[in-house]
Amino acid sequence: MNRLDNKVVLITGGSSGLGEQIAYESARQGATVIVCARREHELISVCRRCEELSGNQAYYYELNIAQPERIEEVCQEIFMAFPKVDILVNNAGFGLFRDFLEFDMATAEQMFRVNVLGLMYMTQKIALKMAEEGQGHIINIASQAAKMATTKSTIYSATKFAVLGFSNALRLELKPLNIYVTTVNPGPIETNFFNIADESGNYLKSVDAFVLDPVKLSRKIVNCFNRPKREINAPGIMEVASKMYTLFPHIGDILAASIFNRK
Repeated sequence: MNRLDNKVVLITGGSSGLGEQIAYESARQGATVIVCARREHELISVCRRCEELSGNQAYYYELNIAQPERIEEVCQEIFMAFPKVDILVNNAGFGLFRDFLEFDMATAEQMFRVNVLGLMYMTQKIALKMAEEGQGHIINIASQAAKMATTKSTIYSATKFAVLGFSNALRLELKPLNIYVTTVNPGPIETNFFNIADESGNYLKSVDAFVLDPVKLSRKIVNCFNRPKREINAPGIMEVASKMYTLFPHIGDILAASIFNRK
């Protein structure tokens, strides 16, 4: 048997990037995959590939995670179609690298609605169902920006700090219910996330030594689905830097303003 046979994996932001690769790796390991995102065409393509990999039917729901009423509708549809959701991957999110004094606050509010509040709405709905079943695993995709903020990432870092704090408290609350919570804190990933986030178009090239392969990262994430794991941090050098940032904040500010300041 595959590791995820008879498991239902629900992924937000599953139409591209890391979410897409998590869907494929989940399918390879035998899961029934449900992907949610705004773009139906891409969702259909992801589902077809998942079905080829797993031999199971895959499912999709159009979802703007910033709309609570749509989250409610989608969750009700999922609960009518599936007896349980074993793993929830909260991957939907976006960023924009811009100096705070020039940042449009309407965009800042939208980023919080997507990266934080949408994640919380979805988590509560699915966690209530997991609590009824007496098991589950929630994977929240945060960022190394949640541990070490750098220039031009004020709003994005704030949203990911919120996700990290939320996840740490949620992990303690849900542990007695046999529901695991894992936070994933990646550095830059070679995905289309930067098509929006990086207006200069140069960021990924400038941090080439730190850029993560989404296929390899997805494998690491999916491999922890069946076991409790507090965090997944990558790449290693950025995790070391974030620990330095916590232990030696003055040195951390120097690193954040120099070596890791590539925006």
